[in-house]
Amino acid sequence: MQYIMAIDQGTTSTTVLILDETLHVCGSASVEFPQYYPNVDFVEHCPDDIWQSVLEAIGAAIARARINTNQIAALGLTNQRETTIVWERATGRPIYNAIVWQCRRTTSFCNQLRADGYEPLIRRKTGLLCDPYFSASKIRWILDHCDAQQRADNGELCFGNVECYLLWQLTGGSVHATEPSNASRTMLMNLETLDWDDELRAIFNIPKSMLPRIMANNAVFGYTKGVPGLPDNIPVCGIMGDQQAALFGQCCFDEGDAKCTFGTGAFLLLNTGHNIVHSNHGLISTCAWNLGAGPHYALEGSAFVAGAMVQWLRDSLQMIQSASEIEALAQTVDDDGGVTLVPALTGLGAPYWRPEARGLITGLTRATNRGHIARAALMGICQQNTDLLDAMTRDLKSPLKSLRVDGGASINNLLMQMQADLLNTTLIRPENLQTTALGAAMCAALGVGMYQNIDDLRAVWRSDAIFAPQKDDAWRESMRSRWKSAVDRA
Repeated sequence: MQYIMAIDQGTTSTTVLILDETLHVCGSASVEFPQYYPNVDFVEHCPDDIWQSVLEAIGAAIARARINTNQIAALGLTNQRETTIVWERATGRPIYNAIVWQCRRTTSFCNQLRADGYEPLIRRKTGLLCDPYFSASKIRWILDHCDAQQRADNGELCFGNVECYLLWQLTGGSVHATEPSNASRTMLMNLETLDWDDELRAIFNIPKSMLPRIMANNAVFGYTKGVPGLPDNIPVCGIMGDQQAALFGQCCFDEGDAKCTFGTGAFLLLNTGHNIVHSNHGLISTCAWNLGAGPHYALEGSAFVAGAMVQWLRDSLQMIQSASEIEALAQTVDDDGGVTLVPALTGLGAPYWRPEARGLITGLTRATNRGHIARAALMGICQQNTDLLDAMTRDLKSPLKSLRVDGGASINNLLMQMQADLLNTTLIRPENLQTTALGAAMCAALGVGMYQNIDDLRAVWRSDAIFAPQKDDAWRESMRSRWKSAVDRA
């Protein structure tokens, strides 16, 4: 028996799965790591914390799977995207903390680029908006605030999103590479050529020597070397950004297939096949994957706060003791009692792109209780996703027939039913909710020949539950009207 190891390095924790040849999970482990908020709108991770969480999760997953590590045929990798790390090529030491995708510190810099007229060029070449969400402005900030431009120009520094940094660590510092799904999130890769764009690099003054080589997602990127708990020479392949990996893990291989991941944020991706679809409604175009036969693209909308809203209710307001309690609390009331909650704790993403927006709770009365606020929080998550889907269907000029859902919060049946009701779309939840890690494992299995093609992968996918809409149009119109009024005030 051979096994695939999948590392899913997320925003708040790292999860490692051990899967057998049928892609059945034999063992898993998750390890949390700290978040740092050194200033208003700043969000950081320590790269050493990330790497340590990976090592701990690897060890625990292997122990639970009870396998011989020499049976690991490949290692797949997926990651929080846009989070930016710059490190020394000679030592592997980061010169600054990782700047997390949620961080808004470069808002004024991006506003200046827009004022200078650069956004149409960036949008045309990358499919992205000029926003602090993406990596290029974060690189610029690190180089400026660490007085590191000369070192970058001299070829002494490497940039990478988290997958690139982990690949460097896994291979003993021998491989500096990435793939199109992550590279397309930097504002530096040309979507058509799948290569770094000189004109874009010049805008941000980022030397090409800092940038990793871009390879196909199912390529063998390198081999493990010196990783505690793992033998050397395990092929590292099957690398994808987390949301593209979830699209892949949901078997959304065909044009028109879509998924929504309910994680720290919420991410809706729709496969547009070999066509780059440029949005007129605030969505972004991104590369889904390239398996060596040409790229597949996707339309994407992101809500920065989804599961993080529940974490905020738990940690900051102490309304619940664990995230899993939110469903039961919300079910103590029949409706939200007129309360609307806009989860704009770190600004609003697509289709609004308002980094200055802030969270809002409106409609409070003397009759409002914790259950109403909990229910309004869940509905706020659903409302953001409905904004995204509405924008997506306007761009495509056709409705979705169904939506596949995954991520930790998708286990919440009430949330899924509320989402189906508000979208007026059937939701399909898979047996394996860890589709991000599963997608990386599936891609790795293709890379080492364990599976021959995507049709073989479809055969192993199974659904767990289907949520059909139960509300009428009048209810939807009322809820949407109240939401839009609240967003205008956020």
